[in-house]
Amino acid sequence: MLSLTLNTNEVKNAAGTGVNFRHLRYGEGREHIYHEVDESPALEHRLTIKHSDTGKGVLQRRRSMYRFDKSVVSTVDTSRIVTASSIHILDLPVGAMLVQTEFANVCAEGMSFLASLGASTTILYNCTGNGAAILLSGEH
Repeated sequence: MLSLTLNTNEVKNAAGTGVNFRHLRYGEGREHIYHEVDESPALEHRLTIKHSDTGKGVLQRRRSMYRFDKSVVSTVDTSRIVTASSIHILDLPVGAMLVQTEFANVCAEGMSFLASLGASTTILYNCTGNGAAILLSGEH
């Protein structure tokens, strides 16, 4: 269970600087919405966490998602506010598995692909990791 306040060590930006979030409200179902503590009212910065289940028995699946949305002033047309989003989803066959080992493996693989290079164990907050770099550049 996440705390209602996420401090310096829980969320960092591309410079590795902590961004503080506080629980704002509950959404539909199992959804929690956080807001950046220092955000401008005109430029929202949100973290949304949501879980949903489908199926029953061995066919039960859980879809878990977290999403960051940040509104900023366009650097091309300063009269426009635009929103950038980062969305990460785990779609897991929870009814067919007794342990979470493989779930943790695919989650770790996604994180390491985004935030590291090759055999490194250093987290690259500046988005120069293999996966982050191709997402930002639009290449592969």
